[in-house]
Amino acid sequence: MTVLHLADDGEAADLAAFLSRLIHYDRGAAVRLQTTGTTLAVFGRPPSFEVLAVRAVRLAKPYENGLEVRLDVTLSAGELLESVDESAATADVPAAVTGPPWAGVLPPRGGWRPEPGLPATDALRTTVAAAVAEFRSRTEELAPEQRTRAALDRIGREIWSRTLGDTELPVRAVHAAQSLGFLRPVPRGSGTESPALFASGTWLRLRTPFGSIAVRRAGLGALDVNVR
Repeated sequence: MTVLHLADDGEAADLAAFLSRLIHYDRGAAVRLQTTGTTLAVFGRPPSFEVLAVRAVRLAKPYENGLEVRLDVTLSAGELLESVDESAATADVPAAVTGPPWAGVLPPRGGWRPEPGLPATDALRTTVAAAVAEFRSRTEELAPEQRTRAALDRIGREIWSRTLGDTELPVRAVHAAQSLGFLRPVPRGSGTESPALFASGTWLRLRTPFGSIAVRRAGLGALDVNVR
């Protein structure tokens, strides 16, 4: 069994929390793991948000397993969560699974450039809260016989596809960031940067101190796909 040695128990706890949130939205969730040096990137796709969530986890030492010096595998989020030992700061790598389609199409590694216009963190949280309230209000206004899945999906698409400020980032990306714990308050004096927006090709990435949300820009189709 391959064992990942995480930087400390805090990294182990954060990894476990991220996996738990993914499983909350999809009990059969899969994640793709990739290592680069002493960084483990964990990719997941919570249903309904239509985004990719990325959590970077610090490792105590670079991954190395025989002749393999880089880990790249898709596996069960639930099995990985069960293997996390927070006190020992380790995680076993379970057997690989046949990954869902999204696991073969990841954001590019480089070429990211800053994008202006992202509102402040408090404004992002306010926008999500207002969108959630609007969704509840509009669905509650529907007569019971009109409250179908198709009707709810139509209202949700309209609300969550709106863009933020002068950016092309959809509100659903910020909703996903908040739901996965990426927009939680940063301790004062920590020196941690505020959320920022970046673009590379057809991809946008909302980077926060706790993780990133990547999403394809609307209307650009399947161009610039990065298959690994």
